[in-house]
Amino acid sequence: MNTPPKTPAGWLSHPVLSLLLAAAWLLLQQSLAVPQLISAVVLGLGLPRLLHGFLGPGARLRAPVTALRFAGIVLWDIVLSNLTVARLVLNPASRPQPAWVPVPLALTNPTAITLLATIITTTPGTVSCVVDEARGEILVHALDCTDPAGMAAQIKQRYEAPLLEIFG
Repeated sequence: MNTPPKTPAGWLSHPVLSLLLAAAWLLLQQSLAVPQLISAVVLGLGLPRLLHGFLGPGARLRAPVTALRFAGIVLWDIVLSNLTVARLVLNPASRPQPAWVPVPLALTNPTAITLLATIITTTPGTVSCVVDEARGEILVHALDCTDPAGMAAQIKQRYEAPLLEIFG
């Protein structure tokens, strides 16, 4: 059985994850006191090192500026989707039209595909159900969709295109 060689677990094998963990800790603690800063450093450096075998190799971002802009777009879409779903659910006169939407994928990077599926699922009103590698598509369920082809095009333009630029 051929197994890929294991890369050694370094202290900064996943630097973005380390920064996110440390920042999340500080935000949760709502303090920049020395003990909290030390805890943030320990968590940021220690957890990725402990979980190295589960995390796999770190992904290389080819366009960090695009990644930051993309994060803003995703956060904005999540806020708007929350408002849209709330309006749909709370309005007794609304008649949502659920639909299954197949979205063809140009992405091949497993991390990028996983991120796309996660973004779709965390955006209220949509759920990614299946990533069909044989067909090269992701199947999305939408709470309210009158134009499945238009929704697929929007997912490709808004999410997949930046991910292609970021991950190559």
